Amino acid sequence: MSDNALSAWIGRTEEIQDHLSLNLITRIAATLGEPVPQAGEDLPALWQWCFFQSAMEEGALGGDGHPARGGFLPPADNRNRMWAGGRVEFHTPLKVDAHATRISTIIDVQQKHGRTGSLLFVTLQHDYLQDGQLAIREEQDIVYREPTPPRLVGSEPLPTGAWQESVTPSATLLFRYSAVTFNGHRIHYDWPYATATEGYPGLVVHGPLMATLSLRAFCRANPQARVRGFAYRGIRPLMAPHAFVLRGRIVAEGKAELWVGNTDGVAQQGEVTFD
Repeated sequence: MSDNALSAWIGRTEEIQDHLSLNLITRIAATLGEPVPQAGEDLPALWQWCFFQSAMEEGALGGDGHPARGGFLPPADNRNRMWAGGRVEFHTPLKVDAHATRISTIIDVQQKHGRTGSLLFVTLQHDYLQDGQLAIREEQDIVYREPTPPRLVGSEPLPTGAWQESVTPSATLLFRYSAVTFNGHRIHYDWPYATATEGYPGLVVHGPLMATLSLRAFCRANPQARVRGFAYRGIRPLMAPHAFVLRGRIVAEGKAELWVGNTDGVAQQGEVTFD
């Protein structure tokens, strides 16, 4: 598709209403091994990703398990989809067991050529509102790449952190996180598809799950900090059931750097701004 045709998608919007149901929040907490926040309390950081999903029938999905392309998002047939990273601004916490709205806008679409072939970059802006007030503003980067063998070894060694947590991602964890986020992408739970079709050596750990665990590790190590912003970028995939670590350190007043990875190097890096 030409650049002019793709640019027609810029500015498209989608609005989804949802209720931050205590039933679903209980399942998210069980998936992540967290206490259950109660009605009226703050929704933990990045748990908004478990809500505002379109409930599409299976017939409306593509072969990879994602919604078929060419609806809200531009068409990208025969390409593999990756959640490459994003930036999140936290203005005020969303409240548990209350209604909320997400307004999504496509703010950029670009085609580029890299070492792995043609790449289609789509940037979304998500505004999360509750009681008419902006609670969270997020930019999400989605990349569609031509089918090529994934890069499994990082080019950057994992830095030493001031704190560290270890995670051993089981197939059950990946399946349950897919379930609570209503994410049908088959690389996370369908081993034959992940290995034979997309070329991975096993089940792939979700990028959003890595980001959620990484930011949680920061909050555990710095319980007095109030997170204002979080930016993260995926570098390479991680496979279940191989263990990985979450590391971070404060590098300046109100600023910390985070890393997710293993002995093969960094898989995701992030930056937190906080009060």
